[in-house]
Amino acid sequence: MTKSSIATKLSVMALLAASAVLTAQQPATPAAAPQQPTSVELRLTGEPGSPPRLAVPDLLALSPDRETQDAARTISEVLFADLDFEREFSLIPRDTYKSIPVAGSIDAVPFDRWRELGADGVVIGTVQKTPAGIRVEMRLYNVRARQSAYGREYTGSAANPRVYAHTMADELHDSQRQLRGVARTKLTFISDRNREAVVATVEKRDVKEVFIADYDGVNQRRITINRTMNLYPNWSPDGRSIVYTSYRSGVPDLLISNIYAGTMESPTKGVGQNWLPVFSPDGSRIAFTSSRDGNSELYVINRDGSNLVRLTNNPSIDSTPTWSPTGTQIAFTSDRRGQPQIFVVNTDGTGLRQISFESYADRPTWSPAPYNEIAFAARTGPGFDIKILAIGSGETRQITFGEGSNESPAWAPNGRHMAFMSTRAGRSQIFTVDRDGRNMRQITKDGNNTTPNWSQ
Repeated sequence: MTKSSIATKLSVMALLAASAVLTAQQPATPAAAPQQPTSVELRLTGEPGSPPRLAVPDLLALSPDRETQDAARTISEVLFADLDFEREFSLIPRDTYKSIPVAGSIDAVPFDRWRELGADGVVIGTVQKTPAGIRVEMRLYNVRARQSAYGREYTGSAANPRVYAHTMADELHDSQRQLRGVARTKLTFISDRNREAVVATVEKRDVKEVFIADYDGVNQRRITINRTMNLYPNWSPDGRSIVYTSYRSGVPDLLISNIYAGTMESPTKGVGQNWLPVFSPDGSRIAFTSSRDGNSELYVINRDGSNLVRLTNNPSIDSTPTWSPTGTQIAFTSDRRGQPQIFVVNTDGTGLRQISFESYADRPTWSPAPYNEIAFAARTGPGFDIKILAIGSGETRQITFGEGSNESPAWAPNGRHMAFMSTRAGRSQIFTVDRDGRNMRQITKDGNNTTPNWSQ
């Protein structure tokens, strides 16, 4: 529970420039807007007790130009990876498709050959150039029934074909598995990869800036460009803003970057030292740590800076708040009983209780519904490991095991995955992992990258 320091000044023009680049890639882009279903929606099933076996061959490029052909290839590859990430389908390896003739059209599907390969379903798609960009059509076929189980059509820009794949994956998971996928979500984190020195300081230190990326680590890009220390980013529930701690004024204070509008807000308005902000589930409030009254305590404030409420009052250090999914409780770290442990308190300040009993526990993050769990970093030797506490039973399970130090867990919005920081690859990097400890993936590689947060 350390507090970093260093300062500089935010470049608003640079932030606006970065925002302009992001505007064309924001989640609401027309490229991802689905049209009406092209078929009756049916559920795809596999063998009893097994997930459906699914094939995702390359989409058909109906136009001969290179852009359309590249888009078709990218969409099919990304769609396969997105579906594989959730582990809801048993995906047939793409290198086994070579013996199956390419469909001549979206309707001409060689069902017998796909059935020989053991497929329960196959995703067939087309990409065609239009005056405004591209048109993408996707159908999921039930191989056994020889009929379409699901279909969609999309039109829009060809600038980012990955958006089409992410949208398809999320819609297929929703329609076929009743699962909210995370393909269109994003990560935010702190990085020193630009290796720039903090301005206006005697001691040389590298700046730390806020970055965002697609959930799989692609399209990593910088949000702040202010040559100072920016820390602890947290997404707003609508995915359009990030609140974080910035030292632009010489002391830590809260800033909100509205990343698609190119504007900023300062909810705490420079009063006191403030850090570790986190949006409430409805986005209307922010919980944070502040020493404005002389000691590190928890506070809650409305997003517009009104209605400041002090939540804790103890001579020890209270920090790293995280909201419950209902917005009625906050878990946090406190050393009020010796070593840091996780506590929970109601948002009116009542009902305080300790819930972790580790040698050292820090950085809690409350899982989304339907799970009722808190992930946190526990000291397990010279470093930390990620543990998950089931609040109802009090049982704790560990999902990392001593490979480097593993810290700052952050849940995916469906509660099935976590992002976290680990030194297992040498420097501090961002990884994702499933809630059962499987499917470990490294997201960042350049510089040191810390304190991830997953958008809703």
